[in-house]
Amino acid sequence: MQRYSLILLFILPFLAGCGDYNSVMKTADYEYKYEAAKSYYSDGSYRKAAEAFRDVLAILKGTQYGDECLFMLGMSNYRFGDFESATEFFKKYYQSYPKGKYVELSRYYCAMSHYNCVRDTRLDQSSTMESLAEFSTFLEYYPNTALKSQTQEMIFNLQDKLVEKEFLSAKLYYDLGTYLGNMTSTTSSCSNYEACIVTAQNALKDYPYASTERKEELSILILRSRYHLARQSIIEKRLERFRDTIDEYYAFQNEFPESQYMKEANSIYNHSERVVAQKGKIDENDIETDNTKKKNHKKNK
Repeated sequence: MQRYSLILLFILPFLAGCGDYNSVMKTADYEYKYEAAKSYYSDGSYRKAAEAFRDVLAILKGTQYGDECLFMLGMSNYRFGDFESATEFFKKYYQSYPKGKYVELSRYYCAMSHYNCVRDTRLDQSSTMESLAEFSTFLEYYPNTALKSQTQEMIFNLQDKLVEKEFLSAKLYYDLGTYLGNMTSTTSSCSNYEACIVTAQNALKDYPYASTERKEELSILILRSRYHLARQSIIEKRLERFRDTIDEYYAFQNEFPESQYMKEANSIYNHSERVVAQKGKIDENDIETDNTKKKNHKKNK
């Protein structure tokens, strides 16, 4: 990394008096324009540098400066915040110059460019997935890179965002409860509680490094959903589903014995045990805890 820093951070200002920007962009002297682009980059004028590098990229392709020009074009776009363009140029670099001297940095900054495009967890997470894939590939290629700790931190951050996205989806299904307005003809045989269970279980399986707090919240959603699914089930399925609820309780208790939700979990367990003991009969006088009461959802929203 030290040699890369020397290349990028100590570029000599070859053209301290190279004239105004318009003159540089109009000149047909590509060597002059290329040195001007590097000078702009060194001075922090990244937008000007990007435009100048882009102007000479095709001319320098195949020369000894071609790979450096492409990498500097990517860095210039990255520095002034055009992360989508930066992604394009960094990816083009490591595909065109797989043994180039900037290939390691190109892979890293390609991932970072995707990272900077990551959106709010409530929105589409395509950039999150792309960034995660790029960072993971980067570590596969360079397991001993000096950028390993930064990369691992970014991977954990990205996984947290994806877990958060799944948690919000699972919670939405749970909050919808028995509301059927969101169901299509292809999902009419399912329920929001079942969708919550599947979504939360997949999140726990797909993101094993999620925080303990988030795992706990996903797990209590599964337990609540199994309980409410059992309560609304027809008599033929009720007993089996209450047994599933009891099994889920034991799994929750074993993993989170000090959970803030244990009082609620115990209440769910106690009621489930009574129903099983009564062969599936539900005593409607049983009172649910405040945490497990469901809000009524209007069918015409």
